[in-house]
Amino acid sequence: MARKLRVEYAGAIYHVMNRGDRREPIFEDDKDRESFLATLGEACGKTGWQVHALCLMPNHFHMVVETPQPNLVAGMKWFLGTYTSRFNRRHKLFGHLFSGRYKALIVDGSGSGYLRTVCDYVHLNPARAHFLKPGVALREYPWSTWPEYLKQPGKRPGWLRVDRLLGEYHIPEDSAAGRRRLEEALERRRGAEEGDAYKVIRRGWFLGKEALKQELLAQVSKKAGQWHFGEAVQESAEAKAERIAVEELRKRKWDDQVLASRRKGDAGKVLIAQRLRRETTMTLAWIAQRLRMGTKTHLAHLLYWKRRDEK
Repeated sequence: MARKLRVEYAGAIYHVMNRGDRREPIFEDDKDRESFLATLGEACGKTGWQVHALCLMPNHFHMVVETPQPNLVAGMKWFLGTYTSRFNRRHKLFGHLFSGRYKALIVDGSGSGYLRTVCDYVHLNPARAHFLKPGVALREYPWSTWPEYLKQPGKRPGWLRVDRLLGEYHIPEDSAAGRRRLEEALERRRGAEEGDAYKVIRRGWFLGKEALKQELLAQVSKKAGQWHFGEAVQESAEAKAERIAVEELRKRKWDDQVLASRRKGDAGKVLIAQRLRRETTMTLAWIAQRLRMGTKTHLAHLLYWKRRDEK
């Protein structure tokens, strides 16, 4: 059965999100929410996870979690499975509570603002969903870690780590003055446009610097098997195909201008296309476009006759 490849490494940070099955509620009341938080605390104790942001909504949750050990998959399996069992036992139900596999966006934690962006996205979720009336502070939503950030040290859950987000806000101390600055900054952000970064959070697999992204793509390329899928796997496959194409063009001393000037059925192009089909999972359409070979149907005919000639 096909499954989405999870990229795990020590110190990874993820924005994790999962919805209820058929978008149904994952909490019936506050006791369920308290059970979820208690189960999360147990999961953090077992795995060493550090949570940077969390928000519980009626039929889904958002969490920004750091994994000092590469154990997101094992930890999420225990966490979601245990909460589901407790929810079902309490409500005398059975079966799935969550919809499919959880989403896990990898976040660059290098201190360049990516962690701040994704934590803000999570903490602003109640406002975007109109759970708070205009003028009501974000701290008034109780099922988020945002009110916890505004408390004094020692009064927060043990699994919540606040120093990294404070650092990305350039707040040097976890003091009353620093927390006021933090709250003012997010309330200002509340009224601003979301920007392109939020689109990446919703739909992408990675948020961060290009250098780290390329390192992760190389890791994905080594680990991906025929039963894996997902945005990272697809992007890794494209990166590999592009490397092969560039290598073959350099071997022939062709640049893009020369490539475009040569006829669609050029023998050299057909040889490159053969290698791409043999060593990558890219489609005929992708190869035809990359090598300026016309339509995928035309390329299929070229490859067919090339195979015939080689027999």
